[in-house]
Amino acid sequence: MSFDALGLSPAIIANLKRQQYQNPTPIQEQAIPAVLSGKDVMAAAQTGTGKTAGFTLPILERLNQGEQVKSNHIRALILTPTRELAAQVAESVETYGQGLDLSSAVVFGGVKINPQMMRLRKGVDILIATPGRLLDLHQQNAVKFNQVEVLVLDEADRMLDMGFIRDINKILELLPKKRQNLLFSATFSEDIKALAKKLVHKPIEISVNPANATAVTVEQWVYPTDKKKKPKLLSYLIGHHNWQQVLIFCKTKHGANRLTRHLEEDGISALAIHGNKSQGARTKALAQFKEGKIRALVATDIAARGLDIDQLPQVVNFELPHVAEDYVHRIGRTGRAGSSGQAISLVCADEFKLLVAIERLSQKLIPRQEVEGFEASNELPKSHDVRPFKPKKPKKPKKPKVEHQDGQRSADVAVGHRPEKKKQSPRADNPYAKNTSNRRRGRPGSGSKGQPRRPAGGK
Repeated sequence: MSFDALGLSPAIIANLKRQQYQNPTPIQEQAIPAVLSGKDVMAAAQTGTGKTAGFTLPILERLNQGEQVKSNHIRALILTPTRELAAQVAESVETYGQGLDLSSAVVFGGVKINPQMMRLRKGVDILIATPGRLLDLHQQNAVKFNQVEVLVLDEADRMLDMGFIRDINKILELLPKKRQNLLFSATFSEDIKALAKKLVHKPIEISVNPANATAVTVEQWVYPTDKKKKPKLLSYLIGHHNWQQVLIFCKTKHGANRLTRHLEEDGISALAIHGNKSQGARTKALAQFKEGKIRALVATDIAARGLDIDQLPQVVNFELPHVAEDYVHRIGRTGRAGSSGQAISLVCADEFKLLVAIERLSQKLIPRQEVEGFEASNELPKSHDVRPFKPKKPKKPKKPKVEHQDGQRSADVAVGHRPEKKKQSPRADNPYAKNTSNRRRGRPGSGSKGQPRRPAGGK
């Protein structure tokens, strides 16, 4: 099937041909007609399969024939979890929308807000935004939602992982009730389904791949080694194989900075990209990497989604991620749009459990290779378990604990004290009882018969 058969206008088809896109990917083939129909859509596909074009192309088609946008208003809202992904989606909208009488803008944190407010004064047809900055702009009356026709949640699972659910709920309350909702995600997890109940109405569901599957075009393998040998092994691999463009993932910001310095010392041009870097520095580093000015881009998982680099040949996991799903998103930076790629992981013995979790998630054993001189002193155990994880059974609710009151006692807890019983005169219950109130009572230190104990010496 070609794009001509999907109901797109000649202007958009011409823009696609300019980018040398001939045939739609499976997700585009199903999503574009569904979005053009005006119905809500839930779509799941692994990263690198063309999800962005799956919703931007039909949105451009629909808005191109609608009413003009008012000042400070928007007609379509695309929410993304990261700045990099927002910038990437904005670039796609601009590329596919050339020649159309539509405007677009992108807003995110980490940069000055005033230029974004100025950009929104005349209104824009398509706004790409991160949730936090969008709410900031709304509080300052810089953006209004009365004209919103379409809402897109891109990488919805990642937004939930990053804790944006409260911001998303606030934004949903501000939007018109009558609108088209598009939810695009890597998986349909239970959290995503819970969110969908509040968002979409009788959606068309699209899923083009098994959950957590890795692209078949990506060749994967593991290099067992020791933690201290990893930096030198990485430098050796880049130099020995003459890798000119490699994306490297670390777990921490400081670790990314240390590795970048090491690569530079070994004569490999490298830059780091992570949350502590300013937005300007992150954008510049990504641009230099795309242009081939640097060979290595060292990133934390903030860059695992949203980086769209044409024909990126190598991705290296310098450290395995704590969450197995993040491995799928990391290596999804290569092998995109049908091109081939390589995903290499440097794994030490301490990371064995993380490796097992990844292999069980993808239900595939990753082959291993050793490099002479960099073998692991602490042997990496052989993995063999690729059974899928069983969902955890919900825990039975605990019985509520009974609050103990003063005077009550139990074997486990003793709270308070036992109150003294009031001593009543026998006459109170029995008028015939003898009066014993004047009888001498025993007390501590008394004799056995209640008589006072005589002092020592008999006096």
